[in-house]
Amino acid sequence: MYQTLILLHGWCRWLVLLSLVYTTITSIKGYRARSSYSSRDNLARHGTATVMHVQLTLGMLLYFASPFVSSYWNSNDMSTLPETEFFAVIHSTMMFIAVILATYGSSAAKRKTQDSDKFKTVAFFYSLALLIILLAIPWSFAPWAQRPLLRTF
Repeated sequence: MYQTLILLHGWCRWLVLLSLVYTTITSIKGYRARSSYSSRDNLARHGTATVMHVQLTLGMLLYFASPFVSSYWNSNDMSTLPETEFFAVIHSTMMFIAVILATYGSSAAKRKTQDSDKFKTVAFFYSLALLIILLAIPWSFAPWAQRPLLRTF
Protein backbone atom coordinates (compact mmCIF):
# COMPACT_ATOMS: atom_id res chain seq x y z
CA MET A 1 0.00 0.00 0.00
CA TYR A 2 2.82 2.40 0.85
CA GLN A 3 4.41 2.08 -2.60
CA THR A 4 1.07 2.64 -4.31
CA LEU A 5 0.42 5.75 -2.23
CA ILE A 6 3.89 7.11 -3.06
CA LEU A 7 3.29 6.50 -6.75
CA LEU A 8 -0.14 8.17 -6.74
CA HIS A 9 1.07 11.08 -4.62
CA GLY A 10 4.05 11.62 -6.91
CA TRP A 11 1.97 11.62 -10.08
CA CYS A 12 -0.82 13.72 -8.60
CA ARG A 13 1.79 16.37 -7.79
CA TRP A 14 1.97 17.17 -11.49
CA LEU A 15 -1.81 17.59 -11.72
CA VAL A 16 -1.69 20.00 -8.79
CA LEU A 17 1.18 22.00 -10.26
CA LEU A 18 -0.30 22.16 -13.77
CA SER A 19 -3.75 23.17 -12.53
CA LEU A 20 -2.33 25.77 -10.13
CA VAL A 21 -0.12 27.30 -12.81
CA TYR A 22 -2.96 27.33 -15.35
CA THR A 23 -5.53 28.82 -12.97
CA THR A 24 -3.11 31.40 -11.60
CA ILE A 25 -2.04 32.56 -15.07
CA THR A 26 -5.59 32.73 -16.41
CA SER A 27 -6.67 34.66 -13.30
CA ILE A 28 -3.86 37.18 -13.70
CA LYS A 29 -4.70 37.59 -17.39
CA GLY A 30 -8.40 37.91 -16.63
CA TYR A 31 -7.76 40.53 -13.97
CA ARG A 32 -5.45 42.58 -16.19
CA ALA A 33 -7.79 42.40 -19.18
CA ARG A 34 -10.86 43.11 -17.03
CA SER A 35 -12.49 40.02 -18.53
CA SER A 36 -15.74 38.57 -17.34
CA TYR A 37 -15.41 35.58 -15.06
CA SER A 38 -16.60 32.70 -17.23
CA SER A 39 -17.81 29.24 -16.35
CA ARG A 40 -14.43 28.00 -17.62
CA ASP A 41 -12.65 30.21 -15.08
CA ASN A 42 -14.96 28.94 -12.37
CA LEU A 43 -14.33 25.33 -13.41
CA ALA A 44 -10.55 25.92 -13.29
CA ARG A 45 -10.83 27.46 -9.81
CA HIS A 46 -12.99 24.64 -8.51
CA GLY A 47 -11.07 21.88 -10.32
CA THR A 48 -7.75 23.10 -8.95
CA ALA A 49 -9.09 23.15 -5.40
CA THR A 50 -10.50 19.65 -5.87
CA VAL A 51 -7.22 18.24 -7.22
CA MET A 52 -5.42 19.82 -4.28
CA HIS A 53 -7.85 18.17 -1.84
CA VAL A 54 -7.33 14.79 -3.48
CA GLN A 55 -3.56 15.30 -3.17
CA LEU A 56 -3.95 16.31 0.47
CA THR A 57 -5.94 13.15 1.15
CA LEU A 58 -3.27 11.02 -0.51
CA GLY A 59 -0.61 12.89 1.44
CA MET A 60 -2.37 12.32 4.76
CA LEU A 61 -2.74 8.60 4.04
CA LEU A 62 0.92 8.51 3.10
CA TYR A 63 1.87 10.43 6.24
CA PHE A 64 0.39 7.76 8.49
CA ALA A 65 1.85 4.90 6.43
CA SER A 66 5.32 6.41 6.05
CA PRO A 67 8.29 4.76 7.75
CA PHE A 68 10.06 8.16 7.70
CA VAL A 69 7.32 9.83 9.69
CA SER A 70 6.95 6.88 12.03
CA SER A 71 10.67 6.76 12.78
CA TYR A 72 10.73 10.51 13.41
CA TRP A 73 7.90 10.48 15.95
CA ASN A 74 9.03 7.25 17.61
CA SER A 75 12.66 8.28 17.97
CA ASN A 76 14.06 9.65 21.21
CA ASP A 77 17.17 10.78 19.35
CA MET A 78 16.80 14.42 18.37
CA SER A 79 19.61 14.14 15.82
CA THR A 80 17.36 12.53 13.22
CA LEU A 81 18.12 12.63 9.53
CA PRO A 82 17.17 15.90 7.85
CA GLU A 83 15.14 13.91 5.30
CA THR A 84 13.08 12.32 8.07
CA GLU A 85 12.39 15.66 9.69
CA PHE A 86 11.57 17.18 6.32
CA PHE A 87 8.77 14.69 5.63
CA ALA A 88 7.50 14.48 9.21
CA VAL A 89 7.30 18.22 9.85
CA ILE A 90 8.29 20.64 7.08
CA HIS A 91 6.76 19.09 3.96
CA SER A 92 3.49 18.15 5.62
CA THR A 93 3.04 21.51 7.37
CA MET A 94 3.86 23.60 4.31
CA MET A 95 1.59 21.56 2.05
CA PHE A 96 -1.25 21.76 4.55
CA ILE A 97 -0.84 25.55 4.68
CA ALA A 98 -0.82 25.73 0.87
CA VAL A 99 -4.07 23.77 0.64
CA ILE A 100 -5.67 25.99 3.30
CA LEU A 101 -4.66 29.12 1.36
CA ALA A 102 -5.97 27.76 -1.94
CA THR A 103 -9.20 26.57 -0.32
CA TYR A 104 -9.75 29.93 1.31
CA GLY A 105 -9.00 31.73 -1.95
CA SER A 106 -11.37 29.49 -3.89
CA SER A 107 -14.14 29.97 -1.36
CA ALA A 108 -13.61 33.74 -1.12
CA ALA A 109 -13.58 34.12 -4.91
CA LYS A 110 -16.83 32.20 -5.20
CA ARG A 111 -18.53 34.73 -2.91
CA LYS A 112 -17.22 37.82 -4.73
CA THR A 113 -19.70 39.68 -6.93
CA GLN A 114 -17.28 41.61 -9.17
CA ASP A 115 -15.43 39.59 -11.81
CA SER A 116 -12.19 41.51 -11.27
CA ASP A 117 -12.36 40.68 -7.55
CA LYS A 118 -12.81 36.99 -8.36
CA PHE A 119 -9.77 37.00 -10.63
CA LYS A 120 -7.69 38.97 -8.13
CA THR A 121 -8.59 36.70 -5.21
CA VAL A 122 -7.83 33.50 -7.09
CA ALA A 123 -4.59 34.90 -8.50
CA PHE A 124 -3.38 36.04 -5.09
CA PHE A 125 -4.18 32.95 -3.03
CA TYR A 126 -3.32 30.40 -5.72
CA SER A 127 0.04 32.05 -6.42
CA LEU A 128 0.85 31.98 -2.69
CA ALA A 129 -0.11 28.32 -2.55
CA LEU A 130 1.97 27.61 -5.66
CA LEU A 131 5.03 29.31 -4.17
CA ILE A 132 4.76 27.32 -0.93
CA ILE A 133 4.25 24.07 -2.83
CA LEU A 134 7.26 24.71 -5.07
CA LEU A 135 9.39 25.27 -1.97
CA ALA A 136 8.10 22.19 -0.16
CA ILE A 137 8.32 19.60 -2.93
CA PRO A 138 11.22 17.16 -2.50
CA TRP A 139 12.66 17.87 -5.94
CA SER A 140 15.40 15.64 -7.34
CA PHE A 141 17.83 18.55 -6.85
CA ALA A 142 16.67 19.66 -3.38
CA PRO A 143 19.27 19.65 -0.59
CA TRP A 144 16.96 18.41 2.20
CA ALA A 145 15.25 15.43 0.53
CA GLN A 146 15.42 14.15 -3.03
CA ARG A 147 12.75 12.24 -4.88
CA PRO A 148 12.57 11.36 -8.57
CA LEU A 149 10.54 13.66 -10.81
CA LEU A 150 8.51 10.74 -12.13
CA ARG A 151 8.02 7.52 -10.21
CA THR A 152 7.46 4.10 -11.71
CA PHE A 153 6.54 0.79 -10.13
